[in-house]
Amino acid sequence: MDRITSGHDGLDRLLGGGLPANGINLIIGHPGSGKTILAEQYLFQNATTARPGVYLSTVSEPFDKILRYGESMTFFDEDAIGSSVFYDDLGEAVIRDGLPGVLDKIDHLLKEQQPGFVVIDSFKALRSFASDEADFRRFLHDLAGRLSAAAATTFWIGEYDRDQAADAPEFAVADVIIALAAKRTAERELRVLQVLKLRGSGFLSGEHAYRIDSDGLNVFPRLADDLDTRQYILGDRRLSSGIPALDDTLGDGYWPGSITLISGPTGAGKTLIGLHFLFHGAANGEPGVLAAFQENETQLARITAGFGWDVNDSGVHILSRSPVDLYVDEWVYDLLECVERTNARRVVIDSLGDLMFASPDDIRFREMMYSLSQRLGRRGVSLLMTHESVDLFHVARLSEIGISHIADNVVMLQYLRVNSEVRRALLVLKTRASEHHPEIREFHIRPEGIVLGEKFAVDQRFD
Repeated sequence: MDRITSGHDGLDRLLGGGLPANGINLIIGHPGSGKTILAEQYLFQNATTARPGVYLSTVSEPFDKILRYGESMTFFDEDAIGSSVFYDDLGEAVIRDGLPGVLDKIDHLLKEQQPGFVVIDSFKALRSFASDEADFRRFLHDLAGRLSAAAATTFWIGEYDRDQAADAPEFAVADVIIALAAKRTAERELRVLQVLKLRGSGFLSGEHAYRIDSDGLNVFPRLADDLDTRQYILGDRRLSSGIPALDDTLGDGYWPGSITLISGPTGAGKTLIGLHFLFHGAANGEPGVLAAFQENETQLARITAGFGWDVNDSGVHILSRSPVDLYVDEWVYDLLECVERTNARRVVIDSLGDLMFASPDDIRFREMMYSLSQRLGRRGVSLLMTHESVDLFHVARLSEIGISHIADNVVMLQYLRVNSEVRRALLVLKTRASEHHPEIREFHIRPEGIVLGEKFAVDQRFD
């Protein structure tokens, strides 16, 4: 099957390689969702002088306004106007002669321009000029026949709702249906794209986040991998956490490609354990990536300098993102790209709570974390994640996000009241495929980092 590309790898990937050529593509969504931008994106990407593209406005917006806003996009090529891309108006024809006038106008354009691509915006507006439902269905049949005979790839744009798919005949005629929408969760708004129909081809199901910028629609296919049963090789040499006493508690360190969860209350030392892990690895030829959400690079440089580490000359790369306007699907591809580019062997995510709150729902969060951990594990990249627990003293639950089951190692930090003092304590709850020492150890945060103390006495009194 011949395909046409959008110019964006993410969108082409979720469409199974691109849109099928010579088909009818229905793009639906509310005003402002990016329907016009997406259609123009395809037009400028694929139209040539031999197979030009024609953009037809109806009675929604004048084509000069569409043209003016299109000029702000990087894909807009001024030299293409009049040679490979043409803008025209159906509004006058439909107002004067109704739907037969639209067919006459399109017949003229097909004969004169011989286009390979035709956009009609807004297609839904043409419904108002049909005398009844049967009249509109006849128009659809005649129009689809003309476009099919001309072997043109067509985009019909309209402010349809997904609920109209069962009744509107346009949905039955279309070969491809792409829905653009905005989902609101609390004060967050997430733009999502979903393929509702793609005749004769596979595609990635579900909702996929996208952003609109000067390059057009940038789509981030949701990371939701199936189980990969292919065999792969992992290293058989354990890795140090950078804290010798913790290595001993874990059973002589981490396995390469393993997943470690550090859970504990605020200020307990979760981030510091992650930094030990990264900087010790970098010092031994294993680059690392710190994915941070609460500190920027300047703040992290000040924190690490206090412990004798230098983020500017260490092999530790910072991927800092704000949790305020975070698209988790965009972030996970940024992280994977950073791992690939730096050949990272260790990754620290600080923290899971920021990712969870940015995710549309718990299921999306869990499937993304499963897929990410599998991809990193197959590359032999060791992942350490931090999570802030709810309880400050006497921790009663590990986390409320249901992610600990994917971790190979689980380390719990907590505060203990010993007589009149508050002390930091560490407990290794789990080490998969390894023995460990399940004993509560006191630890201290000193200028050189984390130092583990002795285990608490059997007769120690806790308040």
